[in-house]
Amino acid sequence: MSDLIVAIGLVFVIEGLIYGGFPIFAKKLAAEVLSMPENALRLAGLAAIAAGVGIVWLARG
Repeated sequence: MSDLIVAIGLVFVIEGLIYGGFPIFAKKLAAEVLSMPENALRLAGLAAIAAGVGIVWLARG
């Protein structure tokens, strides 16, 4: 359970770095996401899930 809390905390850190450090980039990225088709977003999300599982698998291996 503590690993899950640590992972959520790291997500907040990464999100905070993007919004706090590069707010103009974050706005442009959000506008780009709004114009993307749903299938592209779905594919990107599934790819991110697969990459995340792979990273955790390699780290915990």
